[in-house]
Amino acid sequence: MKSKQLLWWLPLLFMLKTFAQEKDTLSFVNNNATLTVNQTTKEPYDPLAPSRAAFYSAVIPGLGQVYNDKYWKIPIIYAGIGASIYFYSTNRDDFTRYRDAYKRRLAGYSDDEFQGIANETLIRAQRTSKRNMDVSLAVAVGFYLLNIVDANVDAHLKQYNISEDLSLNPEIDYNPVQASTNYGMRLTYKLD
Repeated sequence: MKSKQLLWWLPLLFMLKTFAQEKDTLSFVNNNATLTVNQTTKEPYDPLAPSRAAFYSAVIPGLGQVYNDKYWKIPIIYAGIGASIYFYSTNRDDFTRYRDAYKRRLAGYSDDEFQGIANETLIRAQRTSKRNMDVSLAVAVGFYLLNIVDANVDAHLKQYNISEDLSLNPEIDYNPVQASTNYGMRLTYKLD
């Protein structure tokens, strides 16, 4: 039974090996003495591309992603920064309302919008709004900095040279201890 399975899988494994290899194109015409070699041209390495992308993103958030052709990241950046600014603004308005009401109470007025709420509650509400403002501001700055770092890293990785030499090799190994044959497959990926 195992020998039948081996006879069926072995040609398939060798076909995979031949399909995974990229062949060089080389032609030679004898009568005209013409030699043709297919070479892949690579874009030259630009050492300033990462810093250029980071600068673009620092000036206008998302512009570094446009430079790197990663357009899908732009809505994420603007949604993060925009939501953070919205929550900062909302918490700032709440903080101002609580502070003004508390100041009016200390001045002796009792006509604020928070009638029936204790002064300690207004103080806690001010602290909570202030803390939420700080968190919202930190998140907005974090999205802005992440935008710059992402553009820089993307520009670095865009120019990273990966070899096209990918091969899939079937492997048959005889195990002398168990007197059996071991079958395996090895995927080789070489990074230059």
